[in-house]
Amino acid sequence: MKIACRRIDFHQVIVLARSGPTIRENMTDVIIQHLLTDQKVRIKCRDLIKKIAIYKHRLAVQLPERVVIYELYSAETTGMHYRVREKINQRLECNLLVVCTNHLVLCLERRLQCLTFNGIKEREWVMESAIRYIKVVGGPPGHEGLLLGLKNGQVWKIYLDNVFPVNLLKVDAAIRCLDLSPSSNKLAVVDENNHCLVYDIHNKNLLFKENNANSVAWNSHCEDMLCFSGNNVLSIKAGNFPVHQQKLMGFVVGVCGSKIFCLHVSTMSSIEVPLSAPMYQYLEKKMFNDAYRVACLGVTDGDWGSLAHAALDGLELDVAKKAFIRIKDLKYLELITDFQDRQRKGETEKDLLTADILAHRGKFKEAARLYQKLGQEQRALNMYTDLRMFDLAQEFLGSVDSADRKALIRKKADWAHNINEPRAAAEMYLSAGDTVKAIEIIGENGWVDMLVDVGRRLDKADRDGLMRVARHLARLGQPGYATEMYRKLGDDRSIVLLYVEARDWREAFSLADKHPEYRDLVYIPYAQWLAENDKFVEAQKENAVNESRFQDAAYYYWVLSLQCLDLANQSDTGDVFIVLYLLSFVSKDEPFTSYMPEALFNISRYLMNELRNLQPKGVSQFAVLYTLAKQAKTLGAYKLTRQVLDKMQSLRVPPRFQEYVDLSSLMVRAKPYHDGEDLLPMCYRCSTYNPLMTSAANCCTNCRQPFVHSFVSFEILPLVEFQLEPGISDEDAMRLIEAPAPVTTEDPGWSQSAGDNFEALRLDEQTSDPFTARLLSLQSEDEEEFVPVIVNRLTLQAMDPGSVLVCRQPPPLGYQFYRNLLPDLQITLCPSCNKVSLLPW
Repeated sequence: MKIACRRIDFHQVIVLARSGPTIRENMTDVIIQHLLTDQKVRIKCRDLIKKIAIYKHRLAVQLPERVVIYELYSAETTGMHYRVREKINQRLECNLLVVCTNHLVLCLERRLQCLTFNGIKEREWVMESAIRYIKVVGGPPGHEGLLLGLKNGQVWKIYLDNVFPVNLLKVDAAIRCLDLSPSSNKLAVVDENNHCLVYDIHNKNLLFKENNANSVAWNSHCEDMLCFSGNNVLSIKAGNFPVHQQKLMGFVVGVCGSKIFCLHVSTMSSIEVPLSAPMYQYLEKKMFNDAYRVACLGVTDGDWGSLAHAALDGLELDVAKKAFIRIKDLKYLELITDFQDRQRKGETEKDLLTADILAHRGKFKEAARLYQKLGQEQRALNMYTDLRMFDLAQEFLGSVDSADRKALIRKKADWAHNINEPRAAAEMYLSAGDTVKAIEIIGENGWVDMLVDVGRRLDKADRDGLMRVARHLARLGQPGYATEMYRKLGDDRSIVLLYVEARDWREAFSLADKHPEYRDLVYIPYAQWLAENDKFVEAQKENAVNESRFQDAAYYYWVLSLQCLDLANQSDTGDVFIVLYLLSFVSKDEPFTSYMPEALFNISRYLMNELRNLQPKGVSQFAVLYTLAKQAKTLGAYKLTRQVLDKMQSLRVPPRFQEYVDLSSLMVRAKPYHDGEDLLPMCYRCSTYNPLMTSAANCCTNCRQPFVHSFVSFEILPLVEFQLEPGISDEDAMRLIEAPAPVTTEDPGWSQSAGDNFEALRLDEQTSDPFTARLLSLQSEDEEEFVPVIVNRLTLQAMDPGSVLVCRQPPPLGYQFYRNLLPDLQITLCPSCNKVSLLPW
C-alpha cells in the first residue's frame, strides 16, 4: 500500500478598488472592506468563487456555472449593504474579469468581450498581445473607458460603446500596472523591469522615470503627486522634485490625501503619511501655493508654522495668512492684516515689510540696520523705545530733532515710573521739561527738599508748576516753604488761606490787618473753629465783648440754650437713625439673608409708613417697596402686592428691575384681591384689624394708637403706652406700680338669687381691671385725633409690675410707660437704647 502526500496551492483572488479591497475567503465567501470607514461585509456565495470584479456600486462574482451581479442597496457612499441585481447563468471562461455600471467585460488572453448583465455579447476587441492589466478609468454609465496594458508594452484605451480601440503609447517591456492622474493628463506605467514611467497623455512625452517599482498610484487629491512601491520601500514623488522614500511592506494600491492604502499578502491597511517632505521641496523653490496645497493634504503643526513663516518672508501674504490661521497665531495675523492695509494704501517697499517681520521675530538688530538702510531711523527709535531699550534707542537720535529726544526721555521716565522707580522718573521728567508730572511724583512721595528745589528753579511765569509745588508743601505740613512759593507768585490771598487751613491764627490775623480785604477769609473760619471746639466764651470775647455789643452777646447765649433744648427733645434724629438702620437690611444686594420672609415683610412695611413724612438724603423708596412687594407676594398678601407695584410704577425704576416690576404687575392680577387674615396688624388697644396699606403712619386707623414694634422681627407687640395724670411724677408712678395691690371688697362682678322654682346667676358688664376699662372708655370725638391712655394713682397701684415696661429716658426727657396686654409673652427692654423685643422661647 502506498501513501502519497500532495500540496494543493490555491491562487489568491483579490480585487483592488479606490474604496478598498475585495477578497475571497474560505473559497466561498467574499469580504468587502471600506478603507475610510474600516467597515467590512461578508457575502456568502455557497459555491467556489473563481473571480471577483468591483466598480463603484457594482460587484461581480464568477462561480463555476454562473456570474452573480450585486449592487449597493443604500445610496450612501459608505453604505455596505449589497443585494443581487442580475444572474448570468452561463459558464464563462476568462483570465480577467471587469464589471462596469451596466456591462461585464471578459478578458481571455488577447480577446476582450463586453456582455450585458443578461449575458448578451455586445462587442469584442482583439489585441496584438496578451492583456496583462485592465483598469476602469470611469465615464458615463454604459460608456465607461478602460485602460489596457499589454504584454508587448502597448497601452490601449477602449470605450464600451466603441469598437475601435485607441493606442496611447508603447513602452519597451511588458506592462505590470497602470494609473491615470485625476485630471487624465498624465499616465503612470510600471513595466516588467520595475521601472515607473510617467507620460504626458497629450504629446506622449516621457516626463520622468524611476526605478524599483512594482505598483503605482496617483494621489486623488493632488495632480502632481504619485506614490509607487517596490523592494519594501514607499516612494513619494511631487512634481519634478527628487523622490522621498520610507519603509513600507507590501505594495501601494491607492493614495487619498495623506492616506496611503497598502496591500501586504492578503491584508489591506491604511497608513497616515505626513507629506512634509514634498511641502519643503516646494518651499525651497518658493512655490508657496503648491506647498500650501500639499500642506492641506496633511502635515504637522510645525510644518504649518514653517510654511507660514516662509510665505511671510516671501511676502506671499495670502498663503501666509491662511497658514497662520491654521496654527491660530493671532500676533502674525494682525501683522499680515496691517501689511495688506498698507499695500492697499500704495506702500510697495518690500524691504520695509521685511524689516517689520524681523522686528516681530525678535531680530531687533537686523531690523534696526534695515530700517537705517532705508532711511527709517524713526521706526528703529520707536521699536527700541517700545522695548524699553533706551540705550540702543539713543543711537538713532543723531538725525532726529530735539522734540524726539524729549519724547524718548519722557517715555523712559514713564517706564521708570511704571517699574516703581519714582525718583529716577521725576529726574527724567524734569530733564524732558515735563515739570507737572515731576512735581506730582515728588509730591506723592513727600520729598520736601526736592519740591523746594524744583520750586525755586521754576520761573515766575510757570504759575501752574509753582501752584502745584505750594499745594504739595502745604499738604506735607510745610507752610513756611509753601508761603515762599506763594510770595514768588505774589499771591497774598493763597497765603492767608494757607495760614487759615493750618490754624495759625496769629499769622492770619497779622495778614488780615495788612490786607483788610481778606478779613472775611480769616474771621469767619476762626469763629467756626471756635464753635466746633466748644470755645464759646472765647468766641463771645472775640466778637461781642471786644466790640461792646452786650445785647448781641446775650442773644447768642439765648440761641445757644434753644439749640441745646432742641437737641435734647428732637426725635427726628432718632427716627432717621432707625430708618437708616433698617434700610441696611432691605437694601443689601446679597443672595442670602438671615432674616425670615415675615421679618423682611414687617421691616419693609414699617419703612414704607415712616418714609411718608421723613425723607432722609440718599434713601431709595424703590428699594423699600421692592422688598415689600417681593415678600408680600411670598406670604400671600396679594392685595398689598398689587398696591405696592402700582406705587412703584410712579417711581423711577432702575433699568435692571423694570422687567421684574412689569412682569410681577401682570402676574399678581391673576391672584385674588385680598390679603391673608394672619398678616393683618391688630391694634391691642381697640382690637381693630388694620389694612396692610393705610394712609396713616405706624398707628391704628381706628384709635390712632401708635404701634410698638419688636426691634428684632418688627412684629407688633401687645404694648400700649400710657401717660400719667398731672401731679404724678415718674418716681411716684414707679412706687405705685411696685407697691402691692390693695385688698378690695367691691362687688366681684356677679350676683346670685334663688326662688322656690329657680336659681339665677347674674354677671355684671363692668370689668375688674381699671386699665382695661380706660382702654374701652377713652374715645375721641374727632376720629383723626389721638387720645392717649391716661392713668391715675388707683390704676397704677392696681397694675401688675410684671406687665409694665418702663423706658427710663435720660433728662430732660421723662419716663415712658407701657402695659403688656399679653403677660404670657415675655418682652425684654434694652437698658442702653430703650428698644423692646420678644424673648426667644
